[in-house]
Amino acid sequence: MRYRRVLAWTTVVAAALAAAPAAAPAERRPSCPRLSQRLDWYGDNRAHLQQVVDERGSCAGRGGRPVAVFDWDNTVTRNDVTDATISWALRHDQILRPASWRDTSAWLTDAAGTALTDACGTDVPVGAPLPTSTRPRCTDEILEIRENSRTVSGAAAFAGQWNHRRTVPQYAWVPRLFAGHTVAELSSYAREARAEALAAPLGATRTLGTHTVPAYVRYYDQQRDLIGTLRRAGFDVYIVSAGSEPVTEVWARGVGIDARHTVAIRSVLDRRGRITTRNQGCGGVPVNRGEAIPYIDGKRCWINQEIYGVDGAAAWDRQDRRHRPAIAGGDADTDVTFVADATGAHLVLNRNKSEIMCRAYDDADGRWLVNPMFIDPLPPKPDPYPCSTGAYNAPDGSRAPVRRADGSVVPDRPDTVH
Repeated sequence: MRYRRVLAWTTVVAAALAAAPAAAPAERRPSCPRLSQRLDWYGDNRAHLQQVVDERGSCAGRGGRPVAVFDWDNTVTRNDVTDATISWALRHDQILRPASWRDTSAWLTDAAGTALTDACGTDVPVGAPLPTSTRPRCTDEILEIRENSRTVSGAAAFAGQWNHRRTVPQYAWVPRLFAGHTVAELSSYAREARAEALAAPLGATRTLGTHTVPAYVRYYDQQRDLIGTLRRAGFDVYIVSAGSEPVTEVWARGVGIDARHTVAIRSVLDRRGRITTRNQGCGGVPVNRGEAIPYIDGKRCWINQEIYGVDGAAAWDRQDRRHRPAIAGGDADTDVTFVADATGAHLVLNRNKSEIMCRAYDDADGRWLVNPMFIDPLPPKPDPYPCSTGAYNAPDGSRAPVRRADGSVVPDRPDTVH
């Protein structure tokens, strides 16, 4: 499989070079930024990425600023930075009691609202900090809903209808846990959590209630180097994440990405500048309660709207090549749509997520690059990915075959890069 992918890539590159004007190859120019040779990549992934940097960047002399877009959690870092911030907030009593837990999500069930009220109590005033550091039942309920969309007793935490390619309730719920705080306050919690997580040893965990959660986060050196190389080569590099935007902004600065180039779930602020339980919208969806977050097709929408200025419903559609990223990178099904939109390289870190791995291993255009996670990579998936039957996440929540642009079904694929 790997050699067929390399051959396909080579064929595409050879055709592009044959059609190009007879000029010195961009990679021979000494001013072209280079990816570090000291950092390990799988197979020839570094060479392929360097090829795109050379062909699309400032070295090529084409003018303009090509775009590169990366997911954040488990793509640029190992482990989830929003979860690290939630962990810190729970241990430091920084979740404020809502007037009603049902207000925190359009889809939260009565069972979940009751479980949260029982576990977290009503003995502090509305808007005051919940004593989560000394009330493990409250911490347990919050984490179980965040991680598994259910209560500790096993009841469904969310119910109703939503477009499963535009949102997922437990992701949309997380920023609402910080309702009542200012962005500056949430950013300060994220900085505290960042310092703590970077100082923790690799592999460290901690216990919150009955949950064992990662205690460490690391930037991937390879991704930091790639992002830096792209920026030196004249690329506009963006982060698009389904995490909380103030939290993602704090971490993105560590790889040189500013707030203007960071897109995540954007909470609406009240007149006092405090986070509310509503989000900004995308693609013609107005201010909402989580219906249009950067999630699967939602990431494409936010990229089109915020980077390329596409207004209204057209932001949900694939754009022409001039209005799509040259390089896109992700690790999960949440990233599959925008990663597939890239015109130069689709970089996927293998976390055994079915839809994106079916696309990557099918390698329809010869530009998909699969890489194991750079820290503590997963073992191979024992069974093939169910591409032909149930890997596609349908809008109604069902599972369906993954199809190519021509409608043909992608066959099941074994896991070969790990």
